[in-house]
Amino acid sequence: MRRVVILGPPGSGKSTVARALGRCLAVPVVHLDQLHFLPGWVLRPKDEVYAEVAKLTAQPEWVMEGNWSHCLDLRLARADAVVYLDLSRPLRLMRVLRRLLLHYGRERPDAAAGCPERFNAAFLIYTWTCHRSTRAKALGAFRDARADAARHHLKSRRDIAAFLEQAGA
Repeated sequence: MRRVVILGPPGSGKSTVARALGRCLAVPVVHLDQLHFLPGWVLRPKDEVYAEVAKLTAQPEWVMEGNWSHCLDLRLARADAVVYLDLSRPLRLMRVLRRLLLHYGRERPDAAAGCPERFNAAFLIYTWTCHRSTRAKALGAFRDARADAARHHLKSRRDIAAFLEQAGA
């Protein structure tokens, strides 16, 4: 594994898995939220993000975490491994709430500069409801990755731990 895409709904552990995998593989980690947001949670124009993702995916090694479907084609075309984190809604919501409490008013390491953690009721609702709307799309992308790409569909904390252990983390 030298080019890894990590997908999953909010609170599934994309950033945490990406950091662990990046450390054990000794490759750069890209948090797509850092590319998509300008200070104050302002969305960067999609064409700018697409160009930056194109440049990053041309690199020989990386771990990229985040969903952002408008640039998923670039990532999947180059990825030699795709990880889909498919954890339960209650666990994911608990993680998002814990993240909010731990980082409220401060920038998280995986967030964009100038984007402190904040309470956002719509995001909490999305975290709970997105399973229906995004899971099929994410699993489709997971299946549509390059034929030679390894696929890792992780459905529990135990699956994630085993995957990271196998990777050498």
